[in-house]
Amino acid sequence: MKSEAGDPEHPVAPKMRAKFSTRVRNYFLTGLVITGPIGITLWLTWTFIQWVDGWVKPLVPVAYNPETYLPFSVPGLGLIVAVILLSIVGFFAANFLGRSLLSFGESLVNRMPLVRNLYSGLKQIFETVLDERANSFSKAVLIEYPRKGMWAIAFLATQSRGEVAHRLADQENLVAVFLPTTPNPTSGFLLFVPRSDVIELDMGVEDAAKLVISAGLVTPEFPKKPVEPKKSAKQLASEPA
Repeated sequence: MKSEAGDPEHPVAPKMRAKFSTRVRNYFLTGLVITGPIGITLWLTWTFIQWVDGWVKPLVPVAYNPETYLPFSVPGLGLIVAVILLSIVGFFAANFLGRSLLSFGESLVNRMPLVRNLYSGLKQIFETVLDERANSFSKAVLIEYPRKGMWAIAFLATQSRGEVAHRLADQENLVAVFLPTTPNPTSGFLLFVPRSDVIELDMGVEDAAKLVISAGLVTPEFPKKPVEPKKSAKQLASEPA
């Protein structure tokens, strides 16, 4: 007698194989989702540490290098040295003597035609990005782009300033927004739009960046506010004026 598994009218074995392969595929995708971000993060961190070590370690004197006295290399030594040196530079630049030397150095750089443009541009970028007091990209917003009825996520920068604000003085209150591209949010467009055309979002800048990078696949959770029940006429009448 043929078993039910071998009977074409009862294809139990093919169904079990299909079910088993589906489970294996789901387990594989689950493992990939869990280990992928962790692995990429560790790889990027390790690559950055090695890159800094490759630049800084050759500058450390042999007598002060712990690897001279140890039988193994110390990963991250260059990064630690770089952090210490940058902190020392910041300490000296904060006092009067450091500010005087910095001003003197900048005056020399400003006399070099090509170097001064590069230096001033980089300095302004670093000050804008690293200054904690700045409100750059503090809000994620929605704007209509590239036409009416189509919406795009952007980051609120500042009020329009300088010549742009002067030339567009007759326009409505304008704000500068940065419109990132997908999936690379470091490139994009600087737009000046009326404040009334900007819709601020409750999500943070990081969540909005994830939404842009993932092309809409990763959507941050949005806790909907509970709708308050409408009060009856009797309840409204009993409330104090």
